Amino acid sequence: MVKYADREASEQTLDTLFAALADSTRRGILESLASGADLAVTELAGPHDMSLPGFMKHLRVLEDAGLVTRTKEGRVVSCNLSARPMKDASVWMSRYEKFWTEKLDSLARYLYQQEELQTWNKPKSGKSPSSHSTGPTPSHRKKSGRRGPTGKR
Repeated sequence: MVKYADREASEQTLDTLFAALADSTRRGILESLASGADLAVTELAGPHDMSLPGFMKHLRVLEDAGLVTRTKEGRVVSCNLSARPMKDASVWMSRYEKFWTEKLDSLARYLYQQEELQTWNKPKSGKSPSSHSTGPTPSHRKKSGRRGPTGKR
């Protein structure tokens, strides 16, 4: 029963993390914090065209996901990147890396075989192997069929 509860908690953590990363504004905030320096909320909010309360909602989502920590000194609230949750997401995604690597390797082998077959089946000269003449092939005139319906009566 403990394993099931741990797994459920882990899945909830990943859900929260991926939901936080799903928004471009929040990813931009994380990029701004990636230098490692603490930045004031007003510095972080500057490049984003939104109200400060709207921006604070984005910060709250990142904080709930464990990606950002906030500290307050006097009247200045600063933010810092906490990348530990991204490691958990990376571990989760790495399980699928083997699957996609195998699929892409299989596709590469198939495309290589197709290229080899086309090279192997190509005629050596520009002419078709069954045609030995250099002159144009005469076209055959089509025989006309029955007369079709007309609009006049």
